[in-house]
Amino acid sequence: MKFKTPKKIKQALTEIGELTYFSGRFFREALRPPFEFNEFLRQCYQIGNRSLTLVLVTGFIIGLVLDLQSRPTMIQFGAISWMPNMVGISIVRELGPVITALVCAGRISSGIGAELGSMRVTEQIDAMEVSGTNPFKYLVVTRVMASILMLPLLVILSDAVSLFGSALIENIKGNVSFQLYFNTIFDALSYTDLIPAIIKTFFFGFAIGLVGCFKGYYCKKGTAGVGIAANTAVVMTSLLLFVIDFVAVFISNIFFDV
Repeated sequence: MKFKTPKKIKQALTEIGELTYFSGRFFREALRPPFEFNEFLRQCYQIGNRSLTLVLVTGFIIGLVLDLQSRPTMIQFGAISWMPNMVGISIVRELGPVITALVCAGRISSGIGAELGSMRVTEQIDAMEVSGTNPFKYLVVTRVMASILMLPLLVILSDAVSLFGSALIENIKGNVSFQLYFNTIFDALSYTDLIPAIIKTFFFGFAIGLVGCFKGYYCKKGTAGVGIAANTAVVMTSLLLFVIDFVAVFISNIFFDV
């Protein structure tokens, strides 16, 4: 009896193959001149500046909630003095990068997917190809590169605001000064905490930009496909972020012994 691959699995494998080819094309085009520097700067502004408020608010709330939720348990076990260490390491290593990346996936990846999708269905991309312009380099490479550059900066700012939110709660509830709180955090953190956390944010940015561009660039089914492209871009990016995070943590445990 001949075995038939289920349709869902076949579609998933096909999409993985297309995304792999798309990423290979990105690297080829990114290393080949000319470079669209002005468009790259514009995308940095679009991705970074317009996501900043959302990222800062989210980061501040993360710091508040994490401290408020953890404080009763730490008091119960008589380990309240370890609160800055626990919060600082949790935010810098995992919560800050992952939650900020998920927020940016909803903001950036869906926006790129919708933008490029609308350009595809209105035949603007086809018009660029006919006119001799390389739409892949102008539309895809600039957006992915901007995502790779801006996401680590957004994560660093989010971590700082999260730690400030936690310090605010400790200052109000535990009468801990801001100076003592941050001195304790910086004493607890080391390069083995910072380096893996920062490195994986570059891969988060790559995934966010690449999937959004991939879904928008190959958008189909008319105007209804624009919404589908934006929605599936967020879903696929979120799943890919968790996979990248697992791989990054696994590798960092081997090389950094954390």
